[in-house]
This record gives sequence, structure tokens and C-alpha cells, in this order.
Amino acid sequence: MTHPPVLGRTELREIVTGLSGDPRPWSHLVRHDPAQRVFECLRLDDQVEIWLICWLPGHDTGFHDHDLSSGAVVVAQGAVVEERLRLGAPPEVRRYGPGDVFDFSPVDIHRVTHAGTTPSTTLHAYSPPLRRMGAYLVQPGGTLERHPLAKDEELRPMTSAA
Repeated sequence: MTHPPVLGRTELREIVTGLSGDPRPWSHLVRHDPAQRVFECLRLDDQVEIWLICWLPGHDTGFHDHDLSSGAVVVAQGAVVEERLRLGAPPEVRRYGPGDVFDFSPVDIHRVTHAGTTPSTTLHAYSPPLRRMGAYLVQPGGTLERHPLAKDEELRPMTSAA
């Protein structure tokens, strides 16, 4: 049995950039809910998984990884902030606006939050498709705990009571 090739970060960036350039296939799915992020799966096959995600103020993934999957994200509307966790230093923080693209490997631990006051919409591509993720809790004193999540569990900031 042969498996489809895993797409690299460059190919994933090209996919999300292409999707953002032609919103006709997905723009009707955009809707924003102040209580939670809205997720719409645009494609899922053996090679790639693509999601549309809608953000409003207060929406936050918490620190997480994507287990075996690399990914790329393009901001189609609004802005988001990505923080990359680093040992011995504060997280690396970057803000992305319309048209900006960022990517990550399976070993990156990051967090994405809504930025600004207007709605945001992002397109995400993962390869291989997500099977599981890891959510991270940074305890007082700096202890880092990884908690496994199934692919269908929503990412959100973890607290000590979790």
C-alpha cells in the first residue's frame, strides 16, 4: 500500500495563498460567533486537510503542536497574532494581517489569537492530515505539560484546573 506524498511547507503556503486569492468557493461559509471560533473543513483527503477558521476578540488556541503535521496559514481578513514558544526566552510574537502567510513544522509549539477589534478569517492547510495534537500548559515555575488531544477537540488555552 502506497501513501500519498506529504506536502512540504512551501506547497502548503501555495495552497492557502491560492485559496485566499479566490474566495468564491469558501466566502459563503464565513460567519463569526463571539462565543467560539467557527471552523469549516474545505478539504480532507489522504494528503492534505484544509480549514477555514473565523475569529473574534478573545479567541485563542492556547499553546499547541500539530503532532506529525506541518501547516500553513493565510490571513484572508482581519489580523491574528502567532506566538512561538521558546525555552529560556519569551515567546516569539508576530502579528499577521490580510494576505500574510506563516507556516510551521510538526515540532513547533505555537499559539494563535485574534488581533484587533474587527472579525478575522484564516485559511489553514495541514499535511499529512491532522490525527492528533498536543495542547500545552505552562505551570507556575515554568513546568511545561503536554496534553494529547484528538483532532476533533477544539484548541483553547489550558488552565491548571484542566
